[in-house]
Amino acid sequence: MGHNVRIGILFGGPSAEHEVSCASALGVARALADGGYRVVAIGVTRSGRFRLVPDAALAGFLAGTGADRAIDDRLTVTGPAVELRVGRRRGTALVTSVDAPGAVHAELDVVFPVLHGPYGEDGVVQGLLESLGVPYVGCGILASAVGMDKVAMKRALRAEGVPITPHVSFDGQTYRATEDPEKLVVGLRRPLFVKPARMGSSIGISRVADGDDLATAVEEALRHDNLVVVEQGVTGRELECGVLGGARPQASAVGEVRVSGGWFDYRQKYLGDVDPMVVPAALPDDVTERIRELSVRAFAAIGGWGLARVDFLYDETAGELYVNELNTMPGFTAHSMYPKVWAAAGVGYREIVDRLVALAFARYADRPTGAGDQR
Repeated sequence: MGHNVRIGILFGGPSAEHEVSCASALGVARALADGGYRVVAIGVTRSGRFRLVPDAALAGFLAGTGADRAIDDRLTVTGPAVELRVGRRRGTALVTSVDAPGAVHAELDVVFPVLHGPYGEDGVVQGLLESLGVPYVGCGILASAVGMDKVAMKRALRAEGVPITPHVSFDGQTYRATEDPEKLVVGLRRPLFVKPARMGSSIGISRVADGDDLATAVEEALRHDNLVVVEQGVTGRELECGVLGGARPQASAVGEVRVSGGWFDYRQKYLGDVDPMVVPAALPDDVTERIRELSVRAFAAIGGWGLARVDFLYDETAGELYVNELNTMPGFTAHSMYPKVWAAAGVGYREIVDRLVALAFARYADRPTGAGDQR
C-alpha cells in the first residue's frame, strides 16, 4: 500500500492527553511517510477545532531527529482552520477551509485518529468518521466507548469470564451524598487505586494506602470525570500485551513495566529519564501464553478491531492474572510499549501502521451496502 493513498492523521484534542497524542502522531506520521503514504496532519485544538498543519511545517516535523524523551518529540497543532466533509468520491473525506467556503485542501482516502482519551478514543471521533463514510484506523464506536469507560469495560470482561480485580464504582452525586466515603469501598482491601472512569495515561489516578485520605483521591478523580472507579490493589507485576488484527486478531510478545513508588504514573510514563519497560518480560512460557490468550479474549469481549494494548496485573505468589484495562489507541511513540512488544514479536513499527491501514480498508469494504453512505 502507500504511494497513492492519502491518509489524514488526527491528533491533539481536548483531553488531558493532548501532548501524548501529539507525540504519538509524529511517530505514526514518520512511519507512514517512510512507507510512501501521502500524509495530511490535522491537529485538534483543546477547544475541539481542526487545524491543517501546513506542508512545510509538517516536513520540518518529519525531518526532526527526535528527542531523548518521547513526550518532547511531537507535532504542534497549528495552521488554518479546516473541517471534514463527505468526499466527492465514495469512501473519502474532504478537508475544507473554514475561512474560504468551498476551498478544498485535500481529499482523504483513510483517517488515522491518533487521539488519546475523551473525545478521541471514546467513540466520539469514530462516530464523526462513520458519518462521513470514510475508512479509519482502529476500533469502532462501540469498542472505543467500552474500552474507554472502565466501568463498561469491566462489565464486558466479566461477562466473558476474563479475570478482573475487585472494584466498585460511583458517580459524583452518590459520593457527595455519602457522609463517610469509606462506606463506598466496603469489602476492598488497601492499597486502593482511585481512577476517573474515562481517562487514560494515568491522569487523575491516586494510590490510597493505609492512613491515606480516600476523599482527597476521589476529589482528584472527580476533577477529570463524574464517574469514579476504585480498584483493590494487587501486589505484583505490571505486564502489557499488544493485540493487532480484525476478525482473527493476534497477540504480541509480553512486556513488563518496572515501576517505582508503587504504580506507573504519568511522570514515569512520559517525563522520566530512565526507560521503565522490559521487553520481553521474563516469565514462564505458560504465563506468557496465558497473557496472550487473555489479551485476544479481552479484545473480542469489547468488540475490538485494529489494535489495543491490554494491561495486566500478575500476582506471582497466588499465580493469578488480572486484566487491568484495555487501551484502544495506546501510546504510539517510538518509546511506547505497544510498538516495543510488537518489535519483540518480529513486527516493526512501519509494518504495524501498514497493517492498521489495511485493516481500516478491510472493515470499510465489509460494511453492509449503503451503511454510512451520505451520497
